[in-house]
Amino acid sequence: MTSVDPGVRDAHNAPEDIKAVPVRHPGRWVAAAVLAVLVAQLVHFLVATSKLRWDVVRSYLFNHQILVGLERTVLLTVGCMAIGVALGVTLAVMRMSPNPVVKSVAWLYIWFFRGTPVLVQLLFWFFLPTVIHSLSFGVPFGPSIVHADAKTVITQLWSVLLGLGLNEAAYMSEIARAGILSVDEGQTEAAQALGMRRVQTLRRIVLPQAMRVIIPPTGNETISMLKTTSLASTIGYLELLGSAQLIYARNYLIIPLLLTVSIWYLVLTSVSYVGQYYLERRFGRGTARDLPPTPLQRLRVLGFGRPAGGLG
Repeated sequence: MTSVDPGVRDAHNAPEDIKAVPVRHPGRWVAAAVLAVLVAQLVHFLVATSKLRWDVVRSYLFNHQILVGLERTVLLTVGCMAIGVALGVTLAVMRMSPNPVVKSVAWLYIWFFRGTPVLVQLLFWFFLPTVIHSLSFGVPFGPSIVHADAKTVITQLWSVLLGLGLNEAAYMSEIARAGILSVDEGQTEAAQALGMRRVQTLRRIVLPQAMRVIIPPTGNETISMLKTTSLASTIGYLELLGSAQLIYARNYLIIPLLLTVSIWYLVLTSVSYVGQYYLERRFGRGTARDLPPTPLQRLRVLGFGRPAGGLG
């Protein structure tokens, strides 16, 4: 009886290697082809359609009146968001107060401003001087100290700032409250155990940690506010869209001027995207071990071969 080498026997009994065949996804290729055709048709329409008048778009892109409207749009966005963020954080803290009166007042504010259209609020502030002719500040139910004409105080600019800013505060309050609630209660308890006051705890402990939750929706609200400022044209305040409307009311080049306005809005929103990206990256340092590379770091990798890691 002949003996068989164990190594040879194991080689004969060993299972065959599995030949893995990748799953085919023909639907993806069909969808990609359809999208490519649609994009090509869109590009061809934009380039080949002479009635869009891209020469007019280029001539008005840096028009003085358009640039003044652009500056006013940026001013309105910054001003309204400043009012919305400051008042929104205050309302969020009020909503979380143990005092029922303070909590109820904040809830009523949010309920009213979220429940009525922003255009209605804008028109309300603009036409308010037709009802209230003078504004006075002083002792409640007593003598007034300061008097002012309502028409000189509530101008077109302030009508837009109040209408959009106060409306934005109602939405920012919910964003800020969600960010504050995302912080573990143990952080607050530890701060109170160290003798920190409520305001100190909120400013030094809670808000810095809540920012990583607050910033993404706040960035979206900023971009939304940038576009919502176009409602200012309804009361005659010549921001970006209002300036374009004033121009095409004279020359009837409506589509080219609307394309000009759209280009500038896209530029501003792109800048907002970049700012939001860096803010999210800045406040996400404590939660992620390796942060994603910045656009500048990606350019360095492509141009100089440096690694994309690090915090730079």
